Parts: sequence; structure tokens; C-alpha cells
Amino acid sequence: MGSDDALEEALVRTSFRMMAVLTRIGSEHDLSLTQLRLLGLLRDRRPRMTDLAAFLGLDKSTMSGLVERAERRGLVARGKSPQDRRVVDVFITPMGSELAQRIQEEIHAALAAYTDRLAADDRLVLTQLLNLLSGTATVNDGKEGSTNQ
Repeated sequence: MGSDDALEEALVRTSFRMMAVLTRIGSEHDLSLTQLRLLGLLRDRRPRMTDLAAFLGLDKSTMSGLVERAERRGLVARGKSPQDRRVVDVFITPMGSELAQRIQEEIHAALAAYTDRLAADDRLVLTQLLNLLSGTATVNDGKEGSTNQ
């Protein structure tokens, strides 16, 4: 097995573990993994329905159903974009924000079992590498006070 194969295997194993944690926590709040991702995405942005569908890899009708179910629970809402009144945006409600914050705390606690195995310097390096892989690397990666998503 080459180093790329070993890296890919490690990434897959890690993603399966992370998905298991997220799926468990989501189900404890009666949320699917996709609904959990929706709340996470909406914590700090107000995307168009079409952009949200593209990011989640969903078609328009599936996205509409996902948002409708979250709306019925009072977690998200739709509204006209402040920038373009012809466009419909999706945004998190105060109830959705509260739930997203509680879930984030639960995820943090659950992942501590993994991240606490690493020294502080190793956590910083891993954060930088994962952000590089996901295309979200910035100058402040892993530094105190950084809030990169």
C-alpha cells in the first residue's frame, strides 16, 4: 500500500467515524445528517436556495422538501434576499440557532475523545492540513480566536 493509499484509507476511516458521531447526535435531535448539515451551513450565512442545493448536492425538489420540514419545526425560514428581492434565501431562526449551538457543543464534547489524543501542536497542524484539504485554509488557521468554517 502506497502512502497515497494509506492517506486515503485514513481519511475514509476518519470520515466514517465523524459521520457516525454526527449521525448519532443528529438522531438524538430527530435530525438527519443532511438536516444537521443544513443547520451548520446556515449558522453564519444566508444562501440562496439554489446555492444551498448545490452545496449539499441536492436537486431543487429535494432541497425544497428539506427546507419545508425544517421550517415546520421552526428551525429555518425563507425570505426575499435583501440584495435581490427576486431571490429566495434560507436563514436560520432563533430556535434553529439555539439548537445548532447545543448540537455544536455536543459535537465538540464527542470529538474531544479523538482530539484530546493529540498534543496542542499536533492539533494545530492537523487543523491546518484539514483546512487545506477542504479548501478553507486561511492565514489564521488553528490560531486562538480563529472562526473559520
